[in-house]
Amino acid sequence: MIIGNLSFPSRPVFLAPMEDVTDIGFRLLCKRFGASMVYTEFVSAEALVRSVNSTVAKLAILDEERPVGIQIYGRDVDAMVEAARIVEQVNPDVIDLNFGCPVKKVAGKGAGAGMLRNVPLMLDITRQVVDAVKVPVTVKTRLGWDKENIIISDLAEQLQDCGISALTIHGRTRSQMYTGSADWSKIAEVKANPRIKIPIIGNGDITSPEEAKRAFDDYGVDAIMVGRATFGRPWIFREIRRFLDGEEPDPQMDFSWKLDVLEEQLRINIQRIDEYRGILHTRRHLAASPIFKGIPNFRSTRIAMLRAEKYDDLKAILDDVRQKFTTNPDSADGLS
Repeated sequence: MIIGNLSFPSRPVFLAPMEDVTDIGFRLLCKRFGASMVYTEFVSAEALVRSVNSTVAKLAILDEERPVGIQIYGRDVDAMVEAARIVEQVNPDVIDLNFGCPVKKVAGKGAGAGMLRNVPLMLDITRQVVDAVKVPVTVKTRLGWDKENIIISDLAEQLQDCGISALTIHGRTRSQMYTGSADWSKIAEVKANPRIKIPIIGNGDITSPEEAKRAFDDYGVDAIMVGRATFGRPWIFREIRRFLDGEEPDPQMDFSWKLDVLEEQLRINIQRIDEYRGILHTRRHLAASPIFKGIPNFRSTRIAMLRAEKYDDLKAILDDVRQKFTTNPDSADGLS
């Protein structure tokens, strides 16, 4: 599969861009475990043009995580074009346009998935951004605003005509948010359209290696993008990659090994930012990690883990969990 000047091996698996999730530390781990491409947190075009420090900081990328895409969102043509030019200066491998974020603070203001209610503006932004930069431009969007307005088949052709290099489709409408099931049949329809020449990347409900394989085998997509299933589980890329390649699960990936990975993520974030904010960045992953599921009487430990504000305190809690599990390895069943 080819996106611009990037060439990927068969059945690539991408890390989805997610706010407050896909920071550098997490991206580096996902890349190590087999993510074919990673994306930054999404970046507000308006804030980037105004040089808001917290937004500019999201543009930091490292050579070790390449290929890496930077995703921007907004509803103003001039701001999106200027933001794309600013992003181009840090030399990402891809600039992705977010026309799929469903949250109210984004879509409710006409950006992200809100663009699905103003397709002419979406196409104008896309066309002008493509013309303004030399970096490959891609788009991530949804099936439509709601079930009465599924527009992705026509929209895919229109976006392709704007010059984008690939299209990622989340198989839900904006109204669905993240409820219900992703409709991959609509993604397959786009991929099967003989007029579509660009790569189609499928997104939505990829939570296991089996579902990843099904996405390729049953729906014919060129690549898949994994989002929420990566929370506290960056090793999912290794699990998927080995399954797609016909290999057995990696025997070293036991509870202790996975806890080591989460602790490494914690250390990376502390070193990259500071102790307090580094812990905050890691809490979401600790809270969501499936390795703690099934451990009896874990509620009080989980609360303590998510309240810890010092590295030594959090490390002591994790060490205690490790010790208890090592003593009684049958005490947890969520080791994925």
